[in-house]
Amino acid sequence: MRDFALETYFSKWEFRAKFHMTASDLQSMTLAELLELGSQEDVKAFNQLSLGYTETWGAPELRNQIASTFEKLTPKDILCFAGAEEGVYAAMRVLLSQGDHAIVVVPNYQAAETIPLDICEVSGVPLREEKNWYLDIDEIKALIKPNTRLISINFPNNPTGAIPSIENFNLLVELCRKHDLYLFSDEVYRLIETEDEKRIPQAADAYEKGISLNVCSKAYGFPGLRIGWIGCRDNALLQKLEKYKHYLSICNSAPSEQLAIIVLKNRDTILEKNRALVRANLLKLNQFFAEFPELFYWRAPDGGCVAYPRFLGKNGVENFCTKLVEQAGVLLLPASIYQSELMATPTDRFRIGFGRKNIDSGLSQMREFITTSSNSL
Repeated sequence: MRDFALETYFSKWEFRAKFHMTASDLQSMTLAELLELGSQEDVKAFNQLSLGYTETWGAPELRNQIASTFEKLTPKDILCFAGAEEGVYAAMRVLLSQGDHAIVVVPNYQAAETIPLDICEVSGVPLREEKNWYLDIDEIKALIKPNTRLISINFPNNPTGAIPSIENFNLLVELCRKHDLYLFSDEVYRLIETEDEKRIPQAADAYEKGISLNVCSKAYGFPGLRIGWIGCRDNALLQKLEKYKHYLSICNSAPSEQLAIIVLKNRDTILEKNRALVRANLLKLNQFFAEFPELFYWRAPDGGCVAYPRFLGKNGVENFCTKLVEQAGVLLLPASIYQSELMATPTDRFRIGFGRKNIDSGLSQMREFITTSSNSL
């Protein structure tokens, strides 16, 4: 298996850099803060929890809460995982075999293409940078082969924050239905759109062979719980995924499951807080990038809490990001982290995150670095 470039980069810098300005999650809470949101019954259940094994599928109440976030799914349509990454890995290993063909949106979270590439033939379909990361359904249609098994998407997209129009999403669903393809949809940033009107349906609601991946880590802001899930109306597929999970985590952490129940029961409160934070931070980014038009091309994303601005400096984005973290302690992700084996990708962009509190200090440090180093950028 190929090295996971993003995680390798993070293993070096994530906890060394003073200012983590490329975080992909929303601001989290302390355990005490989360328990304050819980009902007396939920807090009591947490405090009296047995620390034994849990059900492979996930606690019944957890699956019930997850199912309630869908329009058409019931608890039997939900399988829980130890984070979203385990769900991606299991799904690709179960769905794909040697001789199959998969289509993956580019740019992407690396596992979306790396895992399929270890199994079968993979084609990339680009989000068109020159059209504000537009997804062209005709380009997907042209890539479909007799052995195509699935199409993999991620919206709001990591790293661009792009979201297709509802019309385009519906065309994609119809294309998958026509060719009897699975639609694997990474939806971890769903519900954090800049405008509610941009929100697209969950794939598992929209399509009988749609597979919706989600997690407590991103939109909800609880990556430390390591609770993810797949929603799908194809119960035979879920049975296969459960059997594959027996070789991975087997089951999830009991305390994490109970805490995730509290998160989902209070999701409206948590999501509204997170949306307000994202809106406020986007205004700060708008102001920051407007100060340096000669160095950055900036367009606010459609959703999520990461964006992918273009760096215009003469010495390139890799030099900029390296000097920024080494000399100023500010961590960003350069374009090399998002290189694809499937096609050429932009080489002049970087990922910046805006889902956490107190980004002002990081922006201030970036501003000082740019001001004092402008001749070498």
